[in-house]
Amino acid sequence: MSVLAPVAAVGRGTLAILAAIGRITIFTLQTLGHMIRPPFYFKELFQAVMNIGYFSLPVVGLTTFFTGGALALQIYAGGARFNAESVVPSIVAIGMVRELGPVLGGLMVAARVASSIAAEIGTMKVTEQIDALVTLSTHPMKYLTVPRVLAATLVVPALIAVGDTIGIMGGYIVGITRLDFNAANYINNTVDFLQTWDVTSGLLKGAVFGFIIALMGCYYGMNSGRGAQGVGHATKSAVVAASILILASNYLLTELFFSA
Repeated sequence: MSVLAPVAAVGRGTLAILAAIGRITIFTLQTLGHMIRPPFYFKELFQAVMNIGYFSLPVVGLTTFFTGGALALQIYAGGARFNAESVVPSIVAIGMVRELGPVLGGLMVAARVASSIAAEIGTMKVTEQIDALVTLSTHPMKYLTVPRVLAATLVVPALIAVGDTIGIMGGYIVGITRLDFNAANYINNTVDFLQTWDVTSGLLKGAVFGFIIALMGCYYGMNSGRGAQGVGHATKSAVVAASILILASNYLLTELFFSA
């Protein structure tokens, strides 16, 4: 028995992972199914848009602004080794809209929104408010999950677009104040080397990341344990799962969009 114990442990872990993937897949398909069937709760959708989108603007904006400035400094320092300091504007713009803007924006929204959704729905489950919805003939997924997932899918790309703009502005401010770039030349280099697909790919990533963030928050909130400890565990799991899935999906989307 002692010889087979490690094998049994690996088997149990593998089965647990497969079971979790199956539960999340079923939850995802159920959410998509409820999105296309009435009734629709537009008041809940509007509130979710405000909570996920508008109130996330400060954290996304500050994150991308300082990231754009730091990126300009790093690229300038690296480019100076090869006498290629002039690439700073174009690389900052491309790096922000393709990768750093969507990923950092998605991670910050995941930290703020996935935890909030999981805590809110988990608390509703603990206090039996979800059971009350069922007694009132209101489907919990249609009332709680669908508006949040739909809102996040729609507004996170808008957040990413704002974050990209602020991040490029951060690089611009650092470039003209610290690196002695000419303001007009910096803007021209940014515009000339930035293509439509660079921006569009980042916005598509934002939609996928928004879907993942809200879905993980709702899933772990709906499946949280009883009591404060269960809600805390659901909140932590939602943020961890959303962050890992964002990074994994970012690689897959980058491979899909930009592979030769």
